[in-house]
Amino acid sequence: MDAALGAQAFAGRQPPAVRAAAVRGDPGVRTYADLVGELVDRGLLAGRWRQVFEAVPRSEFVPAEVWRQLPDRCVSVVGADAWGALVNSDEPIVTQLDDGVVGGPGVATSSNSMPSMVARMLGLLDVENGVRVLEIGTGTGYVAALLCKRLGADLVHSVEVDPAVAELAADALARAGYRPHLRVGDGEQAWPGLGLVDRLIATCALRFVPHTLLRQVRPGGLVVAPLARDFWSGALVRLRVQGDGSAVGPFCGGATYMPMRSHRVPDLHEVRGRGRARAAGLDPARLLDRGFALFAGARLPGVRMVHQSVAGGGVRVWVTSEVGGASTASGEEVWQYGIGLLWEEIEQTWWEYESAGRPGAEEFGLTVTDRGQQVWLRDPGGIIGTGKGEYPRGV
Repeated sequence: MDAALGAQAFAGRQPPAVRAAAVRGDPGVRTYADLVGELVDRGLLAGRWRQVFEAVPRSEFVPAEVWRQLPDRCVSVVGADAWGALVNSDEPIVTQLDDGVVGGPGVATSSNSMPSMVARMLGLLDVENGVRVLEIGTGTGYVAALLCKRLGADLVHSVEVDPAVAELAADALARAGYRPHLRVGDGEQAWPGLGLVDRLIATCALRFVPHTLLRQVRPGGLVVAPLARDFWSGALVRLRVQGDGSAVGPFCGGATYMPMRSHRVPDLHEVRGRGRARAAGLDPARLLDRGFALFAGARLPGVRMVHQSVAGGGVRVWVTSEVGGASTASGEEVWQYGIGLLWEEIEQTWWEYESAGRPGAEEFGLTVTDRGQQVWLRDPGGIIGTGKGEYPRGV
C-alpha cells in the first residue's frame, strides 16, 4: 500500500455499502419441514422445541420485500421461488435497510435471524413451563411467536425500538393467533411496571450488557445475548443473575447480530498521517480466531478491528486505537499510521494468548456488575486485566 494513502486507507474501513441488487429464483425450493429436519439432524432441536418450530412457520413472519445479506452488500430477492428458498434456508433474512429511510446506502438494519441461531439461543434460555420471558428486539415477531407457542402469550414480553418494525411484527403475530405483551421503546431502558422476569433474550448485539437489563431479571434467572465489542466479531453469552444484582456466565460460541441502535459505533476510529511499512510477524488471519478476539478485546480496550477476505485466500485486517494509532495488514506486509506501534501491541498480545495455551472461546466468560463488565478466562476469578502482565498465566 502506498504510504500516501494513509488517511484514505481508513476512511473507507469496511467494504463499502453497495445498493441492493437483485437475485432471482432458484428452482430447488425447500420446504419449512426440510429446514426443521435439518436443525433436528444437527442436534439443535429436540423435544418440545422441535414441536414448537414445526408448529410456527417462519414464512408467516417474513414480509414480501426482503434482501439476502452478502459480505459486501444486500441483494433484493425477486420472485416467489427465491423468496421461498430463502425463507426455508438456514440464512438470516434482511427485512429493513437504512432504518427504513428511502435512498440510503443499503445497510441492513433489521432481519429475521438464522433459524439455527434462534434454536441455539432458545436452547440456552432453558425455559420451562410458567417462566416469564422478556425479548429485546421484536424484529419480525418470529422469536416471540416461538416463545408464545412454548409458554403461552401472557408470559411473553417483547420490546422493539422501531415503530414501523414493531407494527409489522404485531400484525404478523396477531394473524398467526399470538398476542404477547408488546411495547415500542428502547430495550436498554426498563419496561415500566413489568416487574421481574425469569429469562431475558436479546436479539440485537450489545456492546456491553446494560445493568438496567439485569435489574429486570430475578436472582437465579438467565440472560442470553449476543455481544459485539470493538475487537470481537460477535459472541454469544449466557449469564445467570446473582443475588447481589450482578451476573456471571460463559461465552457460548459465535453470534453475529445487528447492533442495538443505542450501541452503534463507527467501525474504526479516525486516523491521520502517512503510513510506515514493515514485515508482519503474525499472520493477520490469526486475529479472527474467536478465542483470541475475546482475549485481545480484554487486553486492548479501545482497539477496533474489521476484516475483509482477499482474492486468492487470506484476509486483510484494519485495526485502530482510540488514542490515534492504526495498522492494516495483509499477508506478510503491515502498514502503520498515527501514534505508537499498534501492530507490535497486537503481536505481543498474541504471544500472551499463546502462553495462556491458546484457549478456545468456550473457556472465556463474562461478569457484569453495576460498575461495568469484565472478561475472564477459565474461572470468574481469572479476570483478564489491561496492564502489563495482568492476565492469568496457566490458570
